[in-house]
Amino acid sequence: MTVRYPSPLRPGDRVGVTSPSSGVPEALRARLEVAVRDIRARGYEVVVGKCMDGSGHVSAPAADRASELMAMLTDPTVKAVVPPWGGETAIDLIPLLDWDRLRAAEPTWVVGYSDMSTLMTPLTLLTGTATLHGNNLMDTPYRVSEGLLSWFDIVAAPPGRSFTQTPPGRHRTVGFDDFAAYPDVREYTLDAEGGWTRLDGAGDVEAEGRLIGGCVEVLCNVAGTPYLDMPAFARDMAPDGLLVYVEVCDSDAFTVCRNLHGMRLAGFFEGANAILVGRTLAPDSPSLTQHEAVLDALGSVNVPIIADVECGHVPPYMPIVNGAYGRVVHTAGRSELTQTLR
Repeated sequence: MTVRYPSPLRPGDRVGVTSPSSGVPEALRARLEVAVRDIRARGYEVVVGKCMDGSGHVSAPAADRASELMAMLTDPTVKAVVPPWGGETAIDLIPLLDWDRLRAAEPTWVVGYSDMSTLMTPLTLLTGTATLHGNNLMDTPYRVSEGLLSWFDIVAAPPGRSFTQTPPGRHRTVGFDDFAAYPDVREYTLDAEGGWTRLDGAGDVEAEGRLIGGCVEVLCNVAGTPYLDMPAFARDMAPDGLLVYVEVCDSDAFTVCRNLHGMRLAGFFEGANAILVGRTLAPDSPSLTQHEAVLDALGSVNVPIIADVECGHVPPYMPIVNGAYGRVVHTAGRSELTQTLR
């Protein structure tokens, strides 16, 4: 099996919007409309599904969410699916999706992160389809920080294209923007400085491999199951090894440590040439920091571990393509991730 890249989006193509996990409350619908208008301004047609209710923790019953997602992913006229954001329990869709049918369908870009990792990472592992981690629909209107790309840039790139992203050196540490009060906010508050951090030692890092990963809190529940068979992916799709990335939403350091230990025991990091860890504002524990939690769980993998990468829940966002071939460089004077759609 080789990585399948969806066709690059062109003006006139259709983008599907559905909520496989959490929907959009009425108070935030104005922000949704701003984001949809931004997609249309790029020349794309937008189709908003029925599974968008934000009054509870899921947008609709699991069967309805699965059916709508399947319909969009198997409709040859829909070229990308972009949920508003993640949520909590997208895991209930996994047994309801027709994986054989998805494997046979023309590949479609799926864009998102957080709880969407529950579906996107298995989609890449089971069908070979590249998926795009690092943005969601509600964040689309924000201006892209220097050195980074938007999901628009990547889904329009043809197979074979290479692109390099570098950390902008600033990130957000304070709260979230109030989309209800300011639905058309377009500038992140990036109030702190900071770059990437090597956790496992000193010295320069240069590593290559096929990129795969996602959100720890949701993937830890699927690790070791047939839906997240990383050893098989490494064996069949990445003979030169993997670049595995992980990121944490809000779990404390003890929880992160346990989750990463479990993922390692389940083979999630097998074949890794390096591990990238997203910057997080999740709390430390009394005797364990977030960085220490990662090193405790993953130090025995004996590969470079680079933390504070812009691939998590802390703005700004560095989109990463699950399935792309990556090259990471981290030195005293340069940090960069190059991805090639091959």
